[in-house]
Amino acid sequence: MGEDKQSEKSKADLDLEKLNTELESEKSKSEQYLDSWKRAQADLENFKRQTSKERGEIAKVSNSAFIGNLLPVLDDLERALSNVTDSLRGFTWIDGIWLIYKKLQAVLTGYGVSEIESVGKQFDPYMHQAVDYTEGDEGKIMEEVQKGYKLQDKVLRPALVKVGKKAGGLEDEESSVESLAEDEK
Repeated sequence: MGEDKQSEKSKADLDLEKLNTELESEKSKSEQYLDSWKRAQADLENFKRQTSKERGEIAKVSNSAFIGNLLPVLDDLERALSNVTDSLRGFTWIDGIWLIYKKLQAVLTGYGVSEIESVGKQFDPYMHQAVDYTEGDEGKIMEEVQKGYKLQDKVLRPALVKVGKKAGGLEDEESSVESLAEDEK
């Protein structure tokens, strides 16, 4: 009978050892599952952030394209209003056009559109496009041909400008242009 108790005890020890081994195996599996779940959760958060960022970029691009299409309308209104004579200034329809112009400017400003400052500033090839040179301070913008605009920090349309050059520099440039024209003949 002593042997039976000892064999039952060793059998119980074996069963306990087997259960402990299975428990450790299951703990290991649960830790792996938990780690995998945490990685999947982090991947999901990164995906959400990335898609949100991409949506914002898409909105910016579509806004900038739309606003870019409105800029010629703004230019046309400015040109029309700059040519209004004193005899027309009292008419209400002229005042109405001024109000429309101001409203359009306010809407564009609300979207973050601003004019690029040009006249008197140093020429910046990222903000300005030189269309001509004129006598004046070297590298300074002397005249603005067409306004430029930015959307926040992004240039929507560079300002078309005339850049100053020293008087001697203009003559050298004109003679080099003439000699190039003669060479082509």
